[in-house]
Amino acid sequence: MTTNRPSAMDHAPSDLRAVPCMLMRGGTSRGPFFVESDLPADPAQRDRLLLAAMGSPDPRQIDGLGGAHPLTSKVGIVRRSTTPGVDLDFLFAQLQPDGDTVDVTPNCGNMLAAVLPFALERGLLPTGHGMGEGFTTARILTLNTGMRCDVTMPTPEGRLQYTGTARIDGVPGTAAPVSIAFLETAGSVCPSLLPSGRARDRIDVPGLGTVEATLIDNGMPMVLVRAADFGITGRENVAELNAHAALKEKLEALRLTCGPLMGLGDVKAKNYPKMCLVAAPKEGGAIATRCFIPHVCHDAIGVLAAVTVATACVLEGSITQGIAAVPAGRTKAVSVEHPTGEFSVELEVDGQQVTRAALLRTARPIMRGEVLVPDLG
Repeated sequence: MTTNRPSAMDHAPSDLRAVPCMLMRGGTSRGPFFVESDLPADPAQRDRLLLAAMGSPDPRQIDGLGGAHPLTSKVGIVRRSTTPGVDLDFLFAQLQPDGDTVDVTPNCGNMLAAVLPFALERGLLPTGHGMGEGFTTARILTLNTGMRCDVTMPTPEGRLQYTGTARIDGVPGTAAPVSIAFLETAGSVCPSLLPSGRARDRIDVPGLGTVEATLIDNGMPMVLVRAADFGITGRENVAELNAHAALKEKLEALRLTCGPLMGLGDVKAKNYPKMCLVAAPKEGGAIATRCFIPHVCHDAIGVLAAVTVATACVLEGSITQGIAAVPAGRTKAVSVEHPTGEFSVELEVDGQQVTRAALLRTARPIMRGEVLVPDLG
């Protein structure tokens, strides 16, 4: 006897809206990716849809795709580019588990790593584009800040390859490499690489006193301070730092003071600048870091945060001087230690200028289909 069962394509009538998407991991971040034309054109309607898709605001994001953490509350939106010399446009959106904001101001280098595989999966580009046999390269414009980069991944015999031997700390196992070469990152959101015009500032913070810091933006606006100045080693684990209420209050007071100094205005409701505690390396790297994004300690470090920290390490007079162990030569491999390992950034340096930044990530699709959200009209 046979039993008739409904196929996966049979749908009962519903008052929910189905939106095509793919859940992607990019580096140490994760979130749904959308083709721009599948979302509302009006930004306000789009943002309401994204909040519903992720299940925000709710600390557990129990009614959506979010993972109850800023690193898993991210969204990628991709389209074919009409800009000459550019293949793909990428809009990154940062959501928060317990917030109702959709921030499209900053970049995210981890989610950037998933743009090319997503575009190939969805047919926005053919495999073999840009590089020829065995690889595919795309020039990607990040709409958030106007940053451009070249991203390359292996596509042997025109087939997407996600398995491989590349390993990045913060992600279990190994995978195929996704290489990213940034073309221009200085002053991505701030007016310049060093928005105050100095590699080190002495900042008067209400209730905290004077703090020495480096205010810098080489892809991510950041405030770098010595961990020792805040009474810690800079090698504490993430749980310890997230439970350290007094430390977090001090970092937030400093962040709010630095916002206007960096040309960012009032940053109370913004996801940047990120705060980074630096210390001498312990595992053979160049610098040890503990980053806050901006109120939760990162389990690792963001891609562009790593680029920015590495840049500070090679600038004469920055807060890292006397702490960082930087290799000699014009081309420098700077290993940035973080709570779950290290992140290597290759920099080409000309005096006080960083002329090139490149790094390796991995990415893969986790699920493809449709996300169901209430019909918001």
